[in-house]
Amino acid sequence: MAFRFFGKSLLYALPLGVTFLDCVGYVARVDGISMQPALNPVPDEKDYVFLLRWGTHNSQVERGDIISLISPKDPAQKIIKRVVGLQGDVVSTLGYKHEIVRVPEGHCWVEGDHTGHSMDSNTFGPVALGLMSARAVAIVWPPERWRVLENELPRRRRPIQASKNTSNYYN
Repeated sequence: MAFRFFGKSLLYALPLGVTFLDCVGYVARVDGISMQPALNPVPDEKDYVFLLRWGTHNSQVERGDIISLISPKDPAQKIIKRVVGLQGDVVSTLGYKHEIVRVPEGHCWVEGDHTGHSMDSNTFGPVALGLMSARAVAIVWPPERWRVLENELPRRRRPIQASKNTSNYYN
C-alpha cells in the first residue's frame, strides 16, 4: 500500500517538478568574482541565487537586471552578468575594440560588476538575446545574505543614449 502511494506521488510530482524547473526557475551556484560586490562578496563563500526563467523567453529584461546566459565564447558554460544596454542603446565600452557601441537589434550589452575581472561584452561584444536563460531575482544561500536582487545600474555604466522604446527606465 505504501509503495503504491509513493509510486502515485512520484508519478504526479516528477512532471510537476520538471515543468517548474523548465518554465519557472531554479537555484544555481555563482562561481567567481566577476559580480562582486553584488554576488560572492566574500571570496571563500559562494552565493546561490534563484534564477527566474519566466519572462526571459520573450526578452522581458531591463537595464540593471542580473541575467544568466550561455557564454558566447564557450557554449558549454553559463555566465551571470548585469544588463548595461539594450538593443538600440549607445554604450561606452571598457576596453572593447570600439570605445562607443550601438547595441544591435536582438542583442544586449552585459558586464560584470567587478570591472576588469570579468569576461563580458567588453571582451566578446554585444550578446544575442537568445542566449539568455534566466534572470537572477534573489540570493537564497547563505542565509545571512538572503535578499531580493535589486535592478540597479551604476550611474557611470548607464548608456550614453538609451533607445527610444526603452527610455522610460530613467524617468
